[in-house]
Amino acid sequence: MTALGAGPILAAAITPIVGDSSHVLAAKPNHEAPALPANFPAQYISQLAWTPAHFPDQSQYTLVLTPTDIDELNRALAHFKSLGYDGDLVEPRYFPLPTLGLKLKEVSNDVYNGKGFGIVRGIDTTAYPVEDLTLLYLGIQSYVAEQRGRQDKCGNMLVHIVADNSTKQAAEHHRHSNKAITFHNEEAGDVVCWLTRSTAASGGKCIIASAYTIYNVLAATRPDIIRTLARSDWPFALPRFQCRPIIFNEDSKLIMNFGRAALLGNEAHPRPKHLPSLTSRQIEALDAIEAIAQATQMEIKTQAGDIHFINNLAILHRREGFVDGESLATRRHLVRMRLRSAEHGWSIPKDLSHEWDEAFKKHAAKHWHLEPMPAFFFALRRHPN
Repeated sequence: MTALGAGPILAAAITPIVGDSSHVLAAKPNHEAPALPANFPAQYISQLAWTPAHFPDQSQYTLVLTPTDIDELNRALAHFKSLGYDGDLVEPRYFPLPTLGLKLKEVSNDVYNGKGFGIVRGIDTTAYPVEDLTLLYLGIQSYVAEQRGRQDKCGNMLVHIVADNSTKQAAEHHRHSNKAITFHNEEAGDVVCWLTRSTAASGGKCIIASAYTIYNVLAATRPDIIRTLARSDWPFALPRFQCRPIIFNEDSKLIMNFGRAALLGNEAHPRPKHLPSLTSRQIEALDAIEAIAQATQMEIKTQAGDIHFINNLAILHRREGFVDGESLATRRHLVRMRLRSAEHGWSIPKDLSHEWDEAFKKHAAKHWHLEPMPAFFFALRRHPN
């Protein structure tokens, strides 16, 4: 395989896969392998193409807040509250972080133009009421990517990811299940971000993988799968029916966007029978993505107070299964947001633009629930206004 000479990261990713001739991704003889699609490169040379060996020290992707940083955050919080504004107006001009803000701008640049992910660590979630904790979360987030997206048709801006076995449907939904889930992207948002309010008694690690590394492995071993992924005949059922590719080469950047539930259905989202099913080649391609992602994945042990920022265009994420404890402090609770930066935002392919517009441009209701809400509720009031 001449491609193994293309660099240590690509070599490290390919070697354990092609070394097994029975592996689904074992390289095909050259005469069987079709050429890559015309607009896709043989390899993406990018900081986004990594394996875990590239990050031997968590300090390479973790910004640990110092006591000085915490003092600055507390002053910004007090200043914002003194203005009397609604919480959704948190932004740098109302939440001044003259020193920490510069560090957070570096996180933003790294998420978009570097490795594609970062963690801000050091907030004590037990030291603040939930209102203040949420304002701190929004204040930090506003320096990384200031545009906030609606995450569903209800207009939820803060999605609470907690285990919920109150109904069978809830227990099977990926937001509320405690089962492991496969690698995927969120359906919209340049950046997916979440605050960990509390962690599970066991399990629940954040696991990520580089779409760039996955592409480079496939391009070197199974270019036919790249052709399959780039075809516009993938029948997505969610959030609306649409046939489109899984991968795009937009402005010389690789963009990957998919989720198995939207293509195969699951118990929470059964696939309508009238929709076309995936072909055997498409299922093979999904399995190839999952296999390479798992072979090159990086596991991050999360702490309460961590704020994760993941490039949703270039990095896949999943979680391992987990078991909650009896106390609130040992029950996994994440608060997710979908974000975009006006300064660093990538060009979005036309096939994905509808979801981005729905999230970031549509003038519609926005709900900021500080705690998990049932699927159906009435906003009851004691007074009319």
